[in-house]
Amino acid sequence: MKKIFIFVFLLFSFCSYSQLVNPVEWNFESKIIGQSFELSFEAKIKKGWNIYSNDNPIEVPVATTFSYLDYQENNHFNIYSGDYKEEGDIIVKDDPIFGQVLKYYYDKVTFKQRIDVPGTDFGLNANFQDTLKGQISFMTCDSISCIAEYVDFAFEVIYEEGVLKSVSYIVEENKELVAESSNQDSNEEDSSKKSIFVIFVLGFLGGLAALLTPCVFPMIPLTVSYFTKKQSKGHVDALIYGVSIVIIYVALAYGVTTIFGADALNALSTNVIFNLFFFLLFVLFAISFFGFFEITLPSSWINKSEKMSDKGGLLGIFFMAFTLSLVSFSCTGPIIGTLLVEAAVNGGIIGPIMGMLGFSLALAFPFSFFAAFPSYLNKLPKSGSWLNDVKIVLGFLELGLAIKFLSNADLVSQWGLIKRETFLITWIIISFCISIYLFKGYNFRKFNLKIIFALMFLVFGFYLIPGIKCKPLKLISGFPPPDFYSYTCKGHCPHNLTCFHDMEEAKKYAKIENKPIIIDFTGWACVNCRKMEESVWVDPVILKNLSEDYILVSLYVDQKEELPIEEQYVSKITGKKIRTIGNKWSDYQISNFNSNTQPLYVLVDCEMNVLNKPQGYNPSIKKFQLFLQEGLDNFN
Repeated sequence: MKKIFIFVFLLFSFCSYSQLVNPVEWNFESKIIGQSFELSFEAKIKKGWNIYSNDNPIEVPVATTFSYLDYQENNHFNIYSGDYKEEGDIIVKDDPIFGQVLKYYYDKVTFKQRIDVPGTDFGLNANFQDTLKGQISFMTCDSISCIAEYVDFAFEVIYEEGVLKSVSYIVEENKELVAESSNQDSNEEDSSKKSIFVIFVLGFLGGLAALLTPCVFPMIPLTVSYFTKKQSKGHVDALIYGVSIVIIYVALAYGVTTIFGADALNALSTNVIFNLFFFLLFVLFAISFFGFFEITLPSSWINKSEKMSDKGGLLGIFFMAFTLSLVSFSCTGPIIGTLLVEAAVNGGIIGPIMGMLGFSLALAFPFSFFAAFPSYLNKLPKSGSWLNDVKIVLGFLELGLAIKFLSNADLVSQWGLIKRETFLITWIIISFCISIYLFKGYNFRKFNLKIIFALMFLVFGFYLIPGIKCKPLKLISGFPPPDFYSYTCKGHCPHNLTCFHDMEEAKKYAKIENKPIIIDFTGWACVNCRKMEESVWVDPVILKNLSEDYILVSLYVDQKEELPIEEQYVSKITGKKIRTIGNKWSDYQISNFNSNTQPLYVLVDCEMNVLNKPQGYNPSIKKFQLFLQEGLDNFN
């Protein structure tokens, strides 16, 4: 480890908030040699900079390396490490920082790789056209800083009638990828739209769940028969009835947002008292669904609403819908409460309105639809014990959400009650309980929705188990406490500081804590980053700032883990394909802060407003103290 901490004195070094640095220019050529071809990668190096040879000790991660992407899928090419060579004036020097001999080049160097095309394997008259894609990863340094970089390349290979015809470097304009990149630019806007859409969908699903409760489902045929008896006018009245349901629930949501306002709704996610209240409220909802008592509204409200509905006309139909909302409250109340809270916490001021719009549309649709097409009413399942099963399952789900709010309060207060393992074990138990309940007394010779849901919750419970051992759970990302808030999942955070490795998670937590963020653009192989951590961060005043006053997010630009295919994109700034987590954070640094050297420290609020001038490598403890204090003063 000591070698890695020392391994690049100049690696990612940074002295000021710099402009982008690009000291190496690459040229690509190819030459056919019989049934093989040779690729040439010429690096023209800016004066004062150097690039490292591929032939360097494996424990020192500065070597120039070449990787070829997906070439094994079609077996058109054979690539051997022995067919590789370098041409240039190599410097071989005992480097005191690394503690061993290193090889590197100044001015220029050409890397060559010979690649075979095994034509006989395809037949004498074989024809194919293929693209060989790859990436060069390298490090370039001058006297004060180093940059970890990568360059993509692609060659088109044409093989006709058993003969290798041409190999040519492809200069990609990336029109499609630019469009893909522009999508990346609008991530925050898209994320906001997705959040509202998700709330709408959750509301709609909540409305469907409410339909299947004993308080609402039996009302469908009764209400529909009332409208169908009115002959031609019944269809119109049923439509008005459905619209009235939507108006009632959307008005409820609008009332919530108007009374409390955006600031109060935003406080729901950050206030310990609110979260504890919601925890107790959801436990109450769960107990109600389990049948221990019913949550009902005053009977006088229901009686007055029924009298108004007897008046007929538009007002009468509206109050019929209002009466339905009142009499069904013992079943719909917990669902509505859950939706309003979740929507307010995650969707801001518009969230509750969209949630209730989805809920009311799902609730209203069957009444209007079956009044318009009464023949389909016979296809509805009969009321029975399955309605009670729905309530029990909803009760378990309410308990799961209750744990989430208790976890929020615990995370903010740092009580240590609901750490990641505790949270997941609780959800696993709830999932298995739902599954066992639905399996209980089931006739396995029949296959219906009940067994499908039982299997779904069983699978979900098993899906959560690896999360206890720190495995990522993308399905529920953002619900459990973060990895650092755990008994066993320890992040790579210096001095046992609490830190994040994802920007979005850091922003969410900063909002909860109402603290500024310090973005630490770093690298696993960054010596000057380690120097800052070991000689500057260790200062008691700075350590206190980092642990108590800031939310720390360390973004490793040399993280080699590949992004999922659907998350890969092409940078609009550099035009490079972003394939790894490190590529993503490097592009994030370049796009937002116009810098590509590390370490770089940026102080922002949770809305990403920069609080002061970002700072690079500077071993002065006093200056780093002033840097942090200035950020706090501007934040407050």
